[in-house]
Amino acid sequence: MAGFERFEEIEAWKGARGLTAAVYALTSDGAWSKDYGLKDQIRRASVSVMSNIAEGFARETDKEFHRFLAMARGSASEVKSQLYVALDLHYIEQTSFAGLYEQADKIARQLTGLMKYLKV
Repeated sequence: MAGFERFEEIEAWKGARGLTAAVYALTSDGAWSKDYGLKDQIRRASVSVMSNIAEGFARETDKEFHRFLAMARGSASEVKSQLYVALDLHYIEQTSFAGLYEQADKIARQLTGLMKYLKV
């Protein structure tokens, strides 16, 4: 499907895996660790990106894959929005914000490209 044999080959999934690791590392310390709601939400959103890519791939149809890629892209946007909350609450420095935001944005762009490739 779409030239991939395994979901682990998909660049957006690889990026989402890295984003998830970064989000978990970042939210383990400081003010994040006590803000259970935001910490859990951003963690779930980052995991959702990689999970939806994998689940959509496993559905074995371009239409279903496209649908799950759209959900993954939505979750990437959710991560970006939650990063703004963290920035506004001073849980994260501007440089960390910019790096993580760019990671999430790159994944969203990759997902958009893959969705266009599927032409559903």
